[in-house]
Amino acid sequence: MWSTVGKVHEAARDFVPDWLYPVVDGVDGVDARRITTFLPPADVSGRHSAVLMLFGPDQDLLIIERAHDSSQHSGQPAFPGGAVDPADTGAVDTALREASEETGLDPSGVIAFGQLPDLWIPVSNFVVTPILGFWEKPSDIAPGDPREVASVHRIPIEDFVNPGNRVKVAHPSGYVGNGFEVANLLVWGFTGGLISTMLDLAGWSTPWDRTRMVPVDPIIDPRMDRL
Repeated sequence: MWSTVGKVHEAARDFVPDWLYPVVDGVDGVDARRITTFLPPADVSGRHSAVLMLFGPDQDLLIIERAHDSSQHSGQPAFPGGAVDPADTGAVDTALREASEETGLDPSGVIAFGQLPDLWIPVSNFVVTPILGFWEKPSDIAPGDPREVASVHRIPIEDFVNPGNRVKVAHPSGYVGNGFEVANLLVWGFTGGLISTMLDLAGWSTPWDRTRMVPVDPIIDPRMDRL
């Protein structure tokens, strides 16, 4: 079996289903300014991390729900991911290792077909590299360490596309961002912004009510997880 563990394949169209072609083409050469206003400064010394945006063969996305009593991002849906380990050979290694630790997936069944530009989260000084993957051979998944992950979900992409599920998320601090009400979860912040951008780049977005506001818990600091 061909595997891309540790690298992004340059001929992605040869290894993903045709329904993913719009994503492959949409992210090819995309400028970071299409995704965020927070670009890593040239002299940034922030800690590097990676997240895995994993597309399943049933046209779904893998989302984790973080533990509700974690010190940061409590209860927030997110892509699997975390900080670079010294043993990692690159962002793909980091994303796959973290996804395996958090959900139990088998990394050998994942084809990494895209890498977005580095994004910066100023308040935590994290430089995040989003990795796009196709789950060629899905494996059983379940929360890893319950102190970090409360649940794992495979959410149909059509649920994110559905305009009835799209919202603006408002925080008492003044933060407003794109979000989704799916699978009894409110997906917002960095993850919501990244999914929203992916839908736009792939040409999958449809008109939705951008005046529909959903409040988030004021105890969550929105600066910790935003685009």
